[in-house]
Amino acid sequence: MNNFLIWNGINSNTIQGLRICELPPITKPTIRTSIIEIDGKDGDFVELQGYESYEKSVKIGLFRNCDINQIAKYFTGSGQITFSNEPDKYYNTQISEQIDFERLVLFKTANVKFHVQPFKYLVDEKPISLEITSETELNVTNVGLENSKPIFNLWGSGIIEISINTIGTFQLNFSANSDIPDKYLTINSEIEECYKDTLKTLKNRSMAGEFPILLPGENIVSWTGNLTRIEIYPRSMWL
Repeated sequence: MNNFLIWNGINSNTIQGLRICELPPITKPTIRTSIIEIDGKDGDFVELQGYESYEKSVKIGLFRNCDINQIAKYFTGSGQITFSNEPDKYYNTQISEQIDFERLVLFKTANVKFHVQPFKYLVDEKPISLEITSETELNVTNVGLENSKPIFNLWGSGIIEISINTIGTFQLNFSANSDIPDKYLTINSEIEECYKDTLKTLKNRSMAGEFPILLPGENIVSWTGNLTRIEIYPRSMWL
């Protein structure tokens, strides 16, 4: 089997003289816990505090006529990585240690360590969008196995209320900021920000309520108010 990885959109097979000798195993991150003891009560309470980031190590090797400078440039920085043993998923990660290039040149092998965030996402997941005429709801599927933190792009005017699975989630007021007309707004649940175009134009005053979460499987997103277009990136998630 030809092992490969795709690092920030570039397939390792395109790097001259680079060989991916061994990929990291598919594992789950460790969950953080806090043990709380209360005087006068038997036992203790275990509080779950989210999943830890962790390391994945890739063993690389060199062929003849390798370009060591190109390899050094390839394995830098942070971004998204896909491994060939999970070709439909990507991780958000950062190279955590500088490669020992002296060892790499001498022994023709080395390990590249990636500091990986706990969740993985679907490669090339397409948004669900709707130009609204008379519709008041949209079905959105989170194909992952964990609650996802989607991105909503919403076009409209006035006050709009958004519900997920009949539970009220958040409200947008497109007239809350008179300095810049709000033709549309983005609700990003991962970073918990409301903005227009980019993070340089935050619009958190335009939003009230909770940032939306999509349960695994089908979700019904419904709304009231003058919503003219909706676009949702589900950002399906796995551990």
